[in-house]
Amino acid sequence: GTKAVSMPKGVAVVIINSNFKRTLVGSEYNTRREQCETGARFFQQPALRDVTIEEFNAVAHELDPIVAKRVRHILTENARTVEAASALEQGDLKRMGELMAESHASMRDDFEITVPQIDTLVEIVKAVIGDKGGVRMTGGGFGGCIVALFPEELVPAVQQAVAEQYEAKTGIKETFYVCKPSQGAGQC
Repeated sequence: GTKAVSMPKGVAVVIINSNFKRTLVGSEYNTRREQCETGARFFQQPALRDVTIEEFNAVAHELDPIVAKRVRHILTENARTVEAASALEQGDLKRMGELMAESHASMRDDFEITVPQIDTLVEIVKAVIGDKGGVRMTGGGFGGCIVALFPEELVPAVQQAVAEQYEAKTGIKETFYVCKPSQGAGQC
């Protein structure tokens, strides 16, 4: 099941659509799923959620290097998700930001589903919010959106930085959404 996790008061949830047109997303998504299934079979488990990071680290060298990267992403992302729920419950936006940065780096380096336009958006937002929140890609990858959590008072500065820099760097105009959390996020 899932568990509702409250958002700290005064936190903006910002979604920014890169408006980058995805290509190969279907075939690449299927490839990632197959690689994860290969990893689960290696560990003789129905799903990677049943594998511990210690089990993985002990035998990672036996896996195909690409499959090992995909498995490492899934295992570390699952651990980050649990810790992120705890950070939110404690109102610890600094730790949440660190976890979101680790998540984005893992999606970029191990799962290899980000694109330069998404990485650019993440960098622009992070430069403004510093350690006061977090930002990462969201969704299936290869384009799409980023999500950021940070104090509401930083929204104008983030919006201005993105408006001034993203299109200039990528040739694409973003779409910026400011949301307010209502029912909380879920934790499995």
